[in-house]
Amino acid sequence: MSTTEPSIFTRIIAREIPASIVDETERLIAFHDIAPKAPVHILVVPKTEQYANVAELAAGDPALLAELIGFAQHLADAHGGEYRLIFNTGERAGQTIFHVHAHVLIGDLGEDPRAE
Repeated sequence: MSTTEPSIFTRIIAREIPASIVDETERLIAFHDIAPKAPVHILVVPKTEQYANVAELAAGDPALLAELIGFAQHLADAHGGEYRLIFNTGERAGQTIFHVHAHVLIGDLGEDPRAE
């Protein structure tokens, strides 16, 4: 992907691409993932394309990171309470869009991999 092209998330924020928007604030937008990994799978995306991953966001704007986590909690509370919050950082870790975003997974995710 060229760094001069806006990410798909930037295009969703600009309403150039449709998305099932759940909620938004002045600095964040939340919408359903098109390939859900849980009964409820919501992406929370800062409206700035400035940060590629969560480490960059934490270093560059810790207040926005805290806002994102609080917004994820708000969404989880509205959809069942318990959730997983996942940030993929780097291609080998599964990140495919290099515009920082969090996955909020709510509901039965199958068997707990830690359970034996």
